[in-house]
Amino acid sequence: RVSLEEVLQWSQSFENLVTSKYGPVIYKTYLKTEHSDENIEFWLACEAYKKITSQRKRISMAKKLFTIYIQPQAPNEINIDSPARKAIIRNIQEPTQSCFDEAQRIIYRHMERDSYPQFLESQFYQKLKHSLQTNGNNSMR
Repeated sequence: RVSLEEVLQWSQSFENLVTSKYGPVIYKTYLKTEHSDENIEFWLACEAYKKITSQRKRISMAKKLFTIYIQPQAPNEINIDSPARKAIIRNIQEPTQSCFDEAQRIIYRHMERDSYPQFLESQFYQKLKHSLQTNGNNSMR
């Protein structure tokens, strides 16, 4: 159940959107329509990655993130600069909790600057907001 209050808070800041309960899922659905959902997927994967405490699991997840998002021609390659990519390549053998931080920051800024304002202006967001405003109980399943 997403509430009107939550949906309206998303327009206050990108941070509100990505840290809310339903925001990331709804934003990802929107980004899929724009063919750029790899950004939020990568960002969310990095959030999960930072919580891994086992070194064995961290190594496995780091390699997975690298294969899916970082390596050239990756299936969901993200748009990061060469220094950030090279730093990850250097750190991937002994991955730390923070080895994807710079790439995650870059992607966060991309989304905040580019796709987030488009999301707020989109029919997708406007229809969701409107349906909650006219729905009386101000929440949707």
